[in-house]
Amino acid sequence: MEIKRDYYLQKLIDRKNNHLIKIITGIRRCGKSYLLNYLFKNYLLNSGVKENHIIMIALDDNMNSDLLDTKKLREYINEKVIDNDLYYILLDEIQLVDNFERLLNGLLRQENLDIYVTGSNSKFLSSDIITEFRGRGDEIRVYPLSFKEFYSNYDGSREDAWIEYYTYGGLPLVLSYSKEEDKMQYLESQKQNVYLNDVIERNNIQNKEDLEKLIEVIASSIGSLTNPLKLSKTFKSYNKNTLLTDKTIYNYLLYFEDAFIIEKALRYDIKGKKYIDTPYKYYFTDIGIRNAFLDFRQQEENHIMENIIYIELKRRGFKVDVGVVEVRNKEGRKQYEIDFIANKGNNKFYIQSALNIDTKEKREQEEKSFMNVNDFFKKIIIVKDNIKRWRDDKGIVIMGITDFLLDEDSLNY
Repeated sequence: MEIKRDYYLQKLIDRKNNHLIKIITGIRRCGKSYLLNYLFKNYLLNSGVKENHIIMIALDDNMNSDLLDTKKLREYINEKVIDNDLYYILLDEIQLVDNFERLLNGLLRQENLDIYVTGSNSKFLSSDIITEFRGRGDEIRVYPLSFKEFYSNYDGSREDAWIEYYTYGGLPLVLSYSKEEDKMQYLESQKQNVYLNDVIERNNIQNKEDLEKLIEVIASSIGSLTNPLKLSKTFKSYNKNTLLTDKTIYNYLLYFEDAFIIEKALRYDIKGKKYIDTPYKYYFTDIGIRNAFLDFRQQEENHIMENIIYIELKRRGFKVDVGVVEVRNKEGRKQYEIDFIANKGNNKFYIQSALNIDTKEKREQEEKSFMNVNDFFKKIIIVKDNIKRWRDDKGIVIMGITDFLLDEDSLNY
């Protein structure tokens, strides 16, 4: 089964020969290697690049174990470059090579090499990229399958696809399993043997139980306001003798962010035009992994839908914050929340996620925050129901979740 990742493929195409190291990042098992070694390589071949001018090395393959030595890998590449034409260097799992930073920076100085790398999150995280390749790296962030990508490979109705997607998420290999128990088992295995172990090994975590408990707490409260101090109080309510401090929790959360397992959404005061330091919200990069951390017990569709909207906005390249609107009246100050403020260039959208607005009271509740925003940017309510997009007499657009997810241009309606 070939899964098209046209959005990311185009990003690689647009960055060809830009004299920077193309660094493909994202949560493990999201399809980085498939994107580079299969989709991008096939694009190069189909566009006329000779196969011997594509130097592709899977560094996690035992057959290439001798190339984990920096000097030998450089010699191997040098032997393959036999003329002054452009060569494409595709290095998968580059973090396995000793001193790979020095190797890449050296290759970058050779004008007829165009360099692309992927790396496992346990050794090659976003913070490493910022430190080691400042000004020389071009990051392409890859997310698990979007609902549109998932649905294009799903044999069933849109409604059934939505249920599958919000339950098992978008890791590409999930699509290869037909039975529910196999999907659950796969995600459970990834949760334990890949994601948790990555964080534990990289950061030398000694207290594995507290680390796992923390991510379970975050998973059970996606979309809820929190911070390390609040979380430390939660832990003390479970266990008065816990040694887990708010500072340790802060570090643990950073480790999960660096591994692309969770993302932090900051709150933005719309009228005051400033960020609010704390509290903030966390969302999971893949909802299937989130559900696996909870053993598929908590399936609150409203919170899961909010998480999926957030990640879809990030995938589309938006900067996404949680909106806060402060209103002063005779009773004092009151804060209203807008689920998301999505910014990209000159475009800004205010977005509410609502399971339904089937009563007047529910609709007024979702609209109330919008009515206190004194600007003319578009305001959108996304509901679960599969409805036709429409605009009410207040100018608010209402659309269904699958309509939003399947139409890349849905926000511009």
